Amino acid sequence: MISHRLRTAFGLATFFVLALAPFGRAQDKATIKIASQSPLSGGQAALGEGIKLGTQLAVEKFKGDLEKMGFRVVLVPYDDQAKPDVGVSNAKNIVADTQILGVIGHLNSGVAIPSSEVYKDASLAMISPANTNPTITDRGYKNVYRVCGRDDVQGVVGSEFASGELKVKSVYVIHDKTTYGQGVAEFFKADAEKKGMKVVGFEGTEEKSNFDPIITPIKAKNPDLIYFGGIYEQAAPFFKQARERGVKAKFLGPDGLDSSDLAKIAGKAVVGMYYTSVAGPVTVYPAAKQFADEYKKKFGKNPEPFAAQAYDATAILLKAIEAAAKGGATPSREAVSAAIRDVKYTGVTGTVQFDAKGDPKKALYFVLEVASADPQKWGDNKEVKRLSIAAPGPKA
Repeated sequence: MISHRLRTAFGLATFFVLALAPFGRAQDKATIKIASQSPLSGGQAALGEGIKLGTQLAVEKFKGDLEKMGFRVVLVPYDDQAKPDVGVSNAKNIVADTQILGVIGHLNSGVAIPSSEVYKDASLAMISPANTNPTITDRGYKNVYRVCGRDDVQGVVGSEFASGELKVKSVYVIHDKTTYGQGVAEFFKADAEKKGMKVVGFEGTEEKSNFDPIITPIKAKNPDLIYFGGIYEQAAPFFKQARERGVKAKFLGPDGLDSSDLAKIAGKAVVGMYYTSVAGPVTVYPAAKQFADEYKKKFGKNPEPFAAQAYDATAILLKAIEAAAKGGATPSREAVSAAIRDVKYTGVTGTVQFDAKGDPKKALYFVLEVASADPQKWGDNKEVKRLSIAAPGPKA
């Protein structure tokens, strides 16, 4: 006969086994992590934070099916500081965490390209909401995707608008010497010259505060248009100083200027300027109103450009993980990367279906005009033009 003490001990042991059994089963279905990489500090944090928050909102909204399968789904955000070396260092930490099955990012192509080399070696999926440099997908990596358009198209959209609508005859082109900024500036320049515009200057600068050495020759050449290939944190003080020094040229740039911080820094100097974008404010997407309302309710501010793209990219990644987890087993990174290719997803920014390179088969491109010096009204910028353009085919 079992003694009372043994029966008590046995009962307690049974209690703990039963109490801990659900926990043990949850552990068997491993935690699935979604990483984001974007600048969360520094001058580009406005757009980078938008990418992180868009990703967070999507994880919370769409993780339910995976949780029903027994998985725990969490977001792990990384701050790449808009610096390639930081992005690569983060990427190495990301691939070392075997629970991470995909990355949403980056903002900057110059950070994404070297970081994606690390992801590629680990077969870890990267879906970019914002990287527009052609190299992102032209390498043909099976794990690299983007939901936005490309600079070899965006630069042409800008030059066609300058030539056709603005009737520009002469242009001075400036870029920030980054992979993104210089790349889109070169695409703009090449097409502008094909269209007969005179490019009276083409130069790169890393200057952030005193632009007199650039503005002086611009004034002397008196171009119809200044095209700035780069990011808002550098473009805004340049545009402001150019207007203060009497430069009359029209202003145009790519989607790196697409942030409410451009108006916050430059104020009335940028009212009436134009920019192209592969994203645009959420107001240009009819299906994005609910997203914008939920974003503002949760985070207390309007979504920045690329937040909606990050939201859709995350939804695509989660759908791919679900597909790869059929049967209830934790999917491999290779299986997730492969499953993304088969996802056709209609989200807040439209329908996304990937081609063989990882580009969306068709992408939207916008030309917008800054409507107000008030950063809170950035979402009210005027849509001047909207184009749906197929991704360029493979290079010959």
